[in-house]
Amino acid sequence: MLSRLRPREFVASIYEIDWRELYRRGMRAVLTDLDNTLVEWNSPVATPQLLTWLNEVRTLGFEVCIVSNNDAKRVLEFAERVGIPAIYKAGKPRRRSYLKAMRMLGVEPSATVMVGDQIFTDVLGANRLGLYTILVKPIHPREFVGTRLMRRMERLILRQLPSPAVAADTEDRNER
Repeated sequence: MLSRLRPREFVASIYEIDWRELYRRGMRAVLTDLDNTLVEWNSPVATPQLLTWLNEVRTLGFEVCIVSNNDAKRVLEFAERVGIPAIYKAGKPRRRSYLKAMRMLGVEPSATVMVGDQIFTDVLGANRLGLYTILVKPIHPREFVGTRLMRRMERLILRQLPSPAVAADTEDRNER
């Protein structure tokens, strides 16, 4: 079970991911969580840095889609502002929304990266389909109350994962 919770990479933010290397390895799509992955929880504003990042990854040849458990109003308004498709009320870690996003983008699991800040939703769901998973540190400590509760369990799991990068950053990640 722990292997399904283990991300392939663990980085501080989307800005530290080597997108050129992932593209070289055949990745063509990025599925990404929204809250605390791209922007602070429930923030309606895309930062200039995020807009630059979106432009850069699309210029490299990636298709991008938001896959979020948040509601339609929140997710679709944000996605429209930044010009990318999105799936709301995704029900992560269930597989259906990941599959829907990949169909929308015309990609296979082997060419898809999932980026998110939670192992029990983003990483677990994507790993179940064989996507390349990247766990990022939450952007801000403010979160949905249910997420705060899951972070306690997440800390326990992260300590047990054998990946040196994950183990080294566990304390840092959850002290925020």
